[in-house]
Amino acid sequence: MQSSEDNTARRRALRREMPARRALLDDAAHADLSARIVAHLQNFLPAPQVVAFCWPIKHEPDVRAIVGHWRQSGTRAALPVVVAENSPLAFREWCAETPLEPDRYGIPTPMAGDWLVPDLILLPLNGFDAAGYRLGYGGGYFDRTLAALSPRPLAVGIGFEINRVDSIRPEAHDQRLDWIVTEAGAFRPVGA
Repeated sequence: MQSSEDNTARRRALRREMPARRALLDDAAHADLSARIVAHLQNFLPAPQVVAFCWPIKHEPDVRAIVGHWRQSGTRAALPVVVAENSPLAFREWCAETPLEPDRYGIPTPMAGDWLVPDLILLPLNGFDAAGYRLGYGGGYFDRTLAALSPRPLAVGIGFEINRVDSIRPEAHDQRLDWIVTEAGAFRPVGA
């Protein structure tokens, strides 16, 4: 049996390795894989009332095209905002004209606008497994957010197949995703 220390070290190593895998994608491959994910989202999900998504960082999939597509159908879009450390995220409305500024983590974030509650969250997958668990960057913000929102929004993980692992070895606080969408398609997690 693996110790808690060993699991923490393994997850820390994966948090370094996963962005490095994505960084090996050239711009054309990144754009192609992102477009395939957007196409799967368009074919798989109906337009939500409010979609929360993340500005792509560290070579994550860029799914802003689906957000723009849904906005044309009347969907409101929102970006996550860290309002306090170790607290759930809040979501501010976003449109193409919304001014963004880097937050304390360097992530483009709206500094003003209406607060919204999403019925769908597109979560970036730094790493993920077939059981529907995601490995983020270690802050726990999305796990706290999913645990706190009621009703819980549909949680759809967005990632590249190169970031799939056998198991992230989830911990008690890790929240399982409802769906995972990669360039290979949309998948319901095993056991969900």
